[in-house]
Amino acid sequence: MNNVYDCTNELETKLAEYTGAPYAVCLDNCSNAIFLSLMYEGVKGKEIEIPNRTYPSVPCEIIHAGAKIKWKKVKGKTITGAYNLGGTKVWDAALSFTYGMYKPNTHMCLSFTGPFKHFKLSKGGAIITDDHDAYLWFKRARYSGRRECSYHDDNFDMLGWNFYMMPELAARGVLLMGQFYDLDGKPIHNEDKEMPYPDLSKFKVYSQ
Repeated sequence: MNNVYDCTNELETKLAEYTGAPYAVCLDNCSNAIFLSLMYEGVKGKEIEIPNRTYPSVPCEIIHAGAKIKWKKVKGKTITGAYNLGGTKVWDAALSFTYGMYKPNTHMCLSFTGPFKHFKLSKGGAIITDDHDAYLWFKRARYSGRRECSYHDDNFDMLGWNFYMMPELAARGVLLMGQFYDLDGKPIHNEDKEMPYPDLSKFKVYSQ
C-alpha cells in the first residue's frame, strides 16, 4: 500500500465485489451513512416513513437532514434485515450483510459496529450504491469535502463532514473479509439479523 487511502480503497473494492454493488464508500458508522445518503437525496421538508421500532439514530438522522418522520407500525417488537426509508432511495441495511445483497438504484447503508453484526469491526459502516455521481460525492463528503491528498495540496471547494473510517479499521476489515468466502473461494451467504427495538413513535423528541 502506497498511501493512507489505499487500505480504505481496498476494503471498498472488496465490499462492492461481495455485495454486488458497483461502488462502496466506507464511513465511521451506519448512522452517518444514512445521514449522508439523505443529504445527497435532498430530503429537506419531505416526510420519510420508517418502522416505529428501529435503531434510535435513524430518526435522528432524518431530522438532522431536515425531513420529518412518518411511523409505520410493525408487528411484534423486532425488525429483521434491511428496510427502505420510505420515499427515498435510502435503505437501512444495518442488520443485513450477505453476498449479492445490493438492490439497484439505491443507497444501502451497512453497519459493522457491535457484536451482533456479521462483519464485526469495533466501529464502521458503508454506503453501497450504483450511482457514480453519488459515489464521488460520498467519498468527499465523508472527508470534510477533501480529496484523497494532503490538505496542503487540496483545492478546497466543497463542505463536508468528518465521517471517514480510520485506516487502521479499514486494514482490519480487509483481513476480515476473508471469512465470507469458503476454502474454495466461493462467497458465503449470511442470514439477516433480527433485533428488538423500543417503540420510538411514543417519544415526542422525534416529532419535530
